[in-house]
Amino acid sequence: MSDEESAPAADPEEVTETDGGERPQPHTIRLELVDEPGELLAALRPISDNGGNLLSIFHERGNLTPRGRIPVEVDLECPPDRFDTIVEALRDEGVNVIQAGAERYGEELSVVLIGHLVDTDLSDTLRRIEECSSASLSDISLNAPEGREDVSSARLRLATRAGETQAAIDAVRTIADEKDLHVVEPLTEGSA
Repeated sequence: MSDEESAPAADPEEVTETDGGERPQPHTIRLELVDEPGELLAALRPISDNGGNLLSIFHERGNLTPRGRIPVEVDLECPPDRFDTIVEALRDEGVNVIQAGAERYGEELSVVLIGHLVDTDLSDTLRRIEECSSASLSDISLNAPEGREDVSSARLRLATRAGETQAAIDAVRTIADEKDLHVVEPLTEGSA
């Protein structure tokens, strides 16, 4: 019997281990992308660049988020120690990560901003709130009278990571203070 004949057959179900000895695990990342050519490809690049293997992509082109972006769900597999690196690389590239594996925005709060929202650049305000890593804007309702001289208001519904609601409120307060806007906040535990 030759060496080739005596070697055990490779198990087709066997999963290749990484250089660190960890087996790849499936993960789901939910993204929010601008509807422009190349955005999906740009969002997928940090996944492959950091050792992720794409399993499926669900691109919900006909369904827009409240901010007019396209939700995309990406299923991938990677070693557990690379997952956080992939998520961070996506955020570094400016991709809005709504959900990353078990990291969900599990709490929700609503705040109302009152003031000259249009004059102080509402788009900038919303972008800066989105840049806060503890919150994601899930809905906005704007009440703006005709003309720019009158005061307007906006109700923002924010999804926050568990335990990071206060950090989100603090970020909204900071932005509102800089723009001379008033914030109507939800009562939180321990509020008087």
